[in-house]
Amino acid sequence: QVQLVESGGGLVQAGGSLRLSCAASGRTFSRNGMGWFRQAPGKEREFVAYISTSGGRINYADSVKGRFTNSRDNAKNTVYLQMNSLNPEDTAVYYCVAAGLGYSPFASQYNYWGQGTQVTVSS
Repeated sequence: QVQLVESGGGLVQAGGSLRLSCAASGRTFSRNGMGWFRQAPGKEREFVAYISTSGGRINYADSVKGRFTNSRDNAKNTVYLQMNSLNPEDTAVYYCVAAGLGYSPFASQYNYWGQGTQVTVSS
């Protein structure tokens, strides 16, 4: 069992930055690929980023590539999402996810979800 708690969301102006953190409980953290999804009002949940257990493989959605950086610290059981050059289209609830399987852009493939943290980008 893995429990995930996100933090770091908030309100930021366009062009600004935020760093999300996801603290995981459970001794199996280092065995799980970790990722981020987001859901904007009236839209479906969409893939944002994924990082493998060792951090050797990182995937990004095209919409965030070059602006977001996904990283993890297995010693701290924490995964991070550094978000730069934010724009209003990035406004959404961001969810941290974990899975025992490898990379997937599909939400159904992730077993564990955090409660979500709101990110709002004003124009």
